[in-house]
Amino acid sequence: MNADLLQSLGVTLLLAAVTTLILLLVAPPLAWWLARTRHRSRPFFEALVALPLVLPPTVLGFYLLLAMAGDGALGALWTMLTGHSLAFTFTGLVVGSVIYSLPFVSQPLTTSFRNTDGMLLDAATLLGTSPVARFFRLVLPLHRRALIAAAVLGFAHTLGEFGIVLMIGGNIPGETRVLSILLFDQVETLNYAVAHTTALILLSMSLAALTLTYSTLGRNP
Repeated sequence: MNADLLQSLGVTLLLAAVTTLILLLVAPPLAWWLARTRHRSRPFFEALVALPLVLPPTVLGFYLLLAMAGDGALGALWTMLTGHSLAFTFTGLVVGSVIYSLPFVSQPLTTSFRNTDGMLLDAATLLGTSPVARFFRLVLPLHRRALIAAAVLGFAHTLGEFGIVLMIGGNIPGETRVLSILLFDQVETLNYAVAHTTALILLSMSLAALTLTYSTLGRNP
């Protein structure tokens, strides 16, 4: 395994891990709200969260690139706070990956949360449990299998990102060059030996992640 491949593998795994950790903090409260709210704005927010499922990654990447540019709202704020640019950095990749992989984590959780036994929630409320404590002590443990499956799906989806990574991260070795970008480079230069190895790594990791997901969902309580 050559140095470029190892370097890109490291960036890919780090990106997937950081993205998944952030999504596990952001997605459960969002999914719980979407599952329980009756506010008239819910369809709009459901559509907004699900938008990356149907929107071409290059479109999302293009608008994120504009936002992360030096004169963009997000980029200007980041530069003011840190003194560094956001576009074409690993941090920028994390922001894009969180947005792009959000529906792969939030939707399984929303579906699972909708099946929560209302009597358990009512009993916890009668016992004086606060909504926050009820969510962390009752809801999340009840749906731990869905949490595991959602985390694995988010991780696996991040592994194969290409369009949005190329738009906002470019192809910087050791910082933004992930395996999917390396594969594209190797095919362009007709280096099929490394391309085969890269593709096999992505295929193996994705298959293993999906197998773990289905194994978790299919396990008896």
